[in-house]
Amino acid sequence: METVNLTDGKRLGKVCDIVFSYPEGKVQGIVVPGGKGFRWGKADLFIDLKCVKKIGVDVVLVDIKAAPKSEKKRGRWDDAPPPPPPPHYGDRRDYGEYE
Repeated sequence: METVNLTDGKRLGKVCDIVFSYPEGKVQGIVVPGGKGFRWGKADLFIDLKCVKKIGVDVVLVDIKAAPKSEKKRGRWDDAPPPPPPPHYGDRRDYGEYE
């Protein structure tokens, strides 16, 4: 079933799992995949049962105030330190002095 956030109207994905507590057998929440397509490097999203507002025939409506944002994949140069500042050459003359 498709999951939709009521706060911003975004589709979160299809429910892929339901989490139960072991001895009591009570439903704790649902799990939605973290990404679309191939889910390499994306974590699944756990939605607590308190956030589930309505379960319909073909959609689950949830109310998550701060919807998780997918993290931007970092390239290999993103961890590099910034370049050093340009060297300072002392007092520079103004071009107006040459005329």
